[in-house]
Amino acid sequence: MTIRVGNCSGYYGDRLSAMREMLEDGELDYLTGDYLAELTMLILGRDLMKDPSLGYAKTFVRQVSDSLALIKEKGVRVVANAGGLNPAALADKLRELAAEQGVEIAIAHVEGDDLRPRSEELGFGGVLTANAYLGAFGIAAALEAGADVVVTGRVTDASVVVGPAIHAFGWGRDDLDQLAGAVVAGHVIECGTQATGGNFSGFASLDVTRPLGFPLAEIDADGSSVITKHEGTGGAVTVDTVTAQLVYEVSGPAYANPDVVAMLDTVHLAQEADDRVRISGVKGAPPPPTTKVCLNALGGFRNSVELVLTGLDIPAKAAWVRAQVDAALQATPPDEVVWHLDRTDVFDPATQAQATSYLHCHVKSASPEPVGRTFSDAFVQVALASYPGFTLTAPPSKGTPFGVYRAAYVPQTDVPHVVVHPDGRREDVAPPITTAPLPDLRRDRPSSDTETVDHGADRAVRAVPLGELAYARSGDKGGDANVGVWIPAHHPRRADAFAWLASELTPERVQELLSESADLDVEVHAFPELAGVNIVIHGLLGEGVASSTRLDPQAKAVGEWLRARVVTIPEELIA
Repeated sequence: MTIRVGNCSGYYGDRLSAMREMLEDGELDYLTGDYLAELTMLILGRDLMKDPSLGYAKTFVRQVSDSLALIKEKGVRVVANAGGLNPAALADKLRELAAEQGVEIAIAHVEGDDLRPRSEELGFGGVLTANAYLGAFGIAAALEAGADVVVTGRVTDASVVVGPAIHAFGWGRDDLDQLAGAVVAGHVIECGTQATGGNFSGFASLDVTRPLGFPLAEIDADGSSVITKHEGTGGAVTVDTVTAQLVYEVSGPAYANPDVVAMLDTVHLAQEADDRVRISGVKGAPPPPTTKVCLNALGGFRNSVELVLTGLDIPAKAAWVRAQVDAALQATPPDEVVWHLDRTDVFDPATQAQATSYLHCHVKSASPEPVGRTFSDAFVQVALASYPGFTLTAPPSKGTPFGVYRAAYVPQTDVPHVVVHPDGRREDVAPPITTAPLPDLRRDRPSSDTETVDHGADRAVRAVPLGELAYARSGDKGGDANVGVWIPAHHPRRADAFAWLASELTPERVQELLSESADLDVEVHAFPELAGVNIVIHGLLGEGVASSTRLDPQAKAVGEWLRARVVTIPEELIA
């Protein structure tokens, strides 16, 4: 028996037509969607403050409204974490839609993740949101009881895929390898088209003339799976598009979920056919006794201005205007002022754009006044009294509130996990009985089998961008940047190239190549089976995406920055 589990959303705001496309373009047993990210919880928290009936992903309602009759006709069961902070309200809204359209459909929801009412008891302090990550057994229980649609709050991203597999195959808590296999399949497809060529370093080799198809996983009873997509859709499913999902945003080989720890260094990938990649060999370990809690708090108010600096004397121009603005802000100083100069100008510029650099000023404060009119006036009032060519990319605006993210951990036994069935019956889902501390697999150095790589002078080498050899993908995990780097599957000497890569990208070398990480804690984990490494740069994003002042606040482009850095590579490894 094999089940086909599709995905139609990788984030809140993904392609609206994807649900209908996945239903119309091929056969599915289940259709899933991931709508929640750490930043999304903050957005939904603000929605809930304005209207207590909200707090869920409104785009999911639009998708279901368009596809409800088709869901019923096809007999596809839908599982999504679109409930956000208010899964009960989302379930009620979907029932209203079903009644309006005359579609008989059973809708259940999973709750218990919202710990905000207990935030003081649990030591979280004053927070806007406090949501624990739940596992997949609640989803499975809802499906077992006959639900056609299951909406949840904050379950792990993979759980929307694992839940249908538990239900279909009758897995129990002790079926660790099977659960781990499903977690890996879920992790691959939960980001939508990132598994079919989106955000992919090797995009130039793909069919991008059509919209990328969304992925699906064909999961077997033993937990193995095939990642594929509907025939005729754009993009591709290859060992590399799948690897890209497996080596980033994982923080090492032991990928913890509330139901199981999936050991990613046991994953084996094989290209079975065009657009078909088999995942096998995944080993599972008992889940940790605690689960992660996503906390968001209002951090205060922020504002920013971007100044355009053109031509000669860029550093002197930046120093002058900075001194003027700093002096003007002394009367009502913000809590934090951050200046950053981006030197994007070139020598002998042929265009004005080539003559231009940008000076950014970011301010934060607990109260709105220091980042509001006072901040804007500091720039406006020196417009004719500062450096030659003074101009801004946009007029100064009002200060806006920002959020601060942090993670906490609580015992799984302290988190309710409740299924509310279509008839209103409530079912408690017990936490795992057998747990174990997360294995300490931090590796600040490459593994011993890569430490003997010859970097001697007898090898012919060439200085080229790292991207001549490796692909990369990156993203955010709270305040940390998470980067996966791997050798493409088509490389003729992939094992040798990986050995070089793993010995080259030590924490110290990463700090040299990515200057912003020079004073930060860097971890590097090797994945020999995937010919890649996972890099965690702690604190690169400060207090999370919503408060970061980086040019790239979600670290989505850090991997491409790393690929652009010039390194010395043995010539025989440059494909």
